[in-house]
Amino acid sequence: MNTSNPKEYYKTHLENYNIKSTQLYRQMTTLSVLRISVFLATTFGIYMCFNYWQIALLIGVAGTALFIYVLSRHTDVKQQKRFYDALVEINTDEITIASGDFHDRDDGLEFQDPKHYYSLDIDLFGRGSFFQFINRTTISEGKTKLADTLKANDINHVEARQEAIRELASKPKWRQFYNANASLVTVETPAKAIIEWLGGYKPFLPKLMKWLPLVFIICSILIFVLTVTEVLSQMILGYWLFFGLGITGLYVKKTNELSSKVDSVKDTFRQYAMLLDLIENETFQTELLNQKQHQIKLDTEKASIIFKKLARSLDALDNRNNIIGAIFGNGLFLTDIKNTYRIEKWIGQYGDKVSDWFEVVSFFDAYNTLGNYTFNHPEFVFPTISKENKVIEAKGLGHPLLDTRKRVDSDITIKGEEFFIVTGANMAGKSTFLRTISLHIVMANVGLPVCAASSVYYPVKLITSMRTSDSLTDDSSYFFSELTRLKFIVDTITHESYFIVLDEILKGTNSTDKAIGSRKFVEKLVATHATGIIATHDLSLCEIEKELEEVKNYYFDAEIIDDELYFDYKLKQGVCKNMNASFLLNKMKII
Repeated sequence: MNTSNPKEYYKTHLENYNIKSTQLYRQMTTLSVLRISVFLATTFGIYMCFNYWQIALLIGVAGTALFIYVLSRHTDVKQQKRFYDALVEINTDEITIASGDFHDRDDGLEFQDPKHYYSLDIDLFGRGSFFQFINRTTISEGKTKLADTLKANDINHVEARQEAIRELASKPKWRQFYNANASLVTVETPAKAIIEWLGGYKPFLPKLMKWLPLVFIICSILIFVLTVTEVLSQMILGYWLFFGLGITGLYVKKTNELSSKVDSVKDTFRQYAMLLDLIENETFQTELLNQKQHQIKLDTEKASIIFKKLARSLDALDNRNNIIGAIFGNGLFLTDIKNTYRIEKWIGQYGDKVSDWFEVVSFFDAYNTLGNYTFNHPEFVFPTISKENKVIEAKGLGHPLLDTRKRVDSDITIKGEEFFIVTGANMAGKSTFLRTISLHIVMANVGLPVCAASSVYYPVKLITSMRTSDSLTDDSSYFFSELTRLKFIVDTITHESYFIVLDEILKGTNSTDKAIGSRKFVEKLVATHATGIIATHDLSLCEIEKELEEVKNYYFDAEIIDDELYFDYKLKQGVCKNMNASFLLNKMKII
């Protein structure tokens, strides 16, 4: 199927998955009716043949077997329906988000960090943010991995990430199956807590428990046969039962502690087993994805099979809550000891590898989001990574979250060690332009395509000062907070090259002092061969262009046409002449 039109893809698959879900619902209804019919027929058959116990027994056994089979089929079909319902929800969400309705989704505000290089300033997290728009992660670790990827400021191996994201973008069906499977299991315990538990776990069963349960089971079967054939007294079987319960009782306290922990982690292992299976069985071409896939491979068995083995042992230990099963199972077969030994053996053998497996699952969860974003925007372009020191050369560059019908794109070329001063009227587009440039850098570094007709990009780290606030907790004023941020920028760029984005600095002081301070600060940045942009209303700052070759003036204009304010949102070279504060105050009848 042609996947160049995401909306059509989602509409088509939504329809197909809805049809499949309806079919499965009908199968469930049929199986429910059949299950009741088998039960009633079996009961009636036993009643009618009650005097012929051999026939009644045969009907009972056959009816029970058929009932269990139908019940099993019903459970399988119900699980399939849940899977297709999840796919229906995924495609419905994509259509809804594409229409601009995404503000009720997880905004990732907990990842916003005022001390980070840029996460506070560029609408990366929070309501209406880039994270809220693109996030499709299904597990908490994947969500954290996505946030860390967006905040990484990593300029190495950009092309490798581009290739991986491009390949995942070409696998919409696999990505949706991955998300649908992950959504079927509700996880209580995060992977980090499980890794810590496995790392600190101390086994309590002695090594003889490797073979003791098997010997005990053989003895139990032998004693049972001898009792039935009346070779041994029934009392012997009773004593043997209590003997088995006594052995189990030696470890019951620690087994209870393990069982309590198992109850909270088994769903996580079941979920990860499904996701590992999907990763293992997919064919990848790019180096990064193959590297991650190889990370979960062992010489003997697949990670998904290893996880499933543990999940079965965890389920078996969890079934000890059945009183009758616990008494006879532990008394005759030492089931608690057998299952606990298996779990402890698994932890000893694979516990140190779990963190790698969890990391790979989190990686694919996060990168599926990046692939999904790429798939949803076929009109965006992957920047051509340049070896020349031309930081950004973009045609038709726009903000990726703006409505395409209203968005005004710009052409921009900024070379290394150039510094732009951008002036403009209020609401003319300066701040949006700064965030557009900032997001271009972040997205390009992550490996995402950018909102542009074309882009040549020399990878550079980003650092910003656009939103500073005072802090009652730290007893710091707005002005001091801003100075602290500027000091952070100056100290940071002495060690490594950064692209600096500033918006109206030194707002916390008087205009004369601000003009002098801003000028000296820009001069210092230029002297350190910094690259970046500053937006300001202070036109006197533009005088630096006459003195320093590295400084270029750009502006966004506003016009008053027929007593209405008009913006074209186009970036132009030069200095803004038209300001609009007085006009707006008068227009809104404030003055």
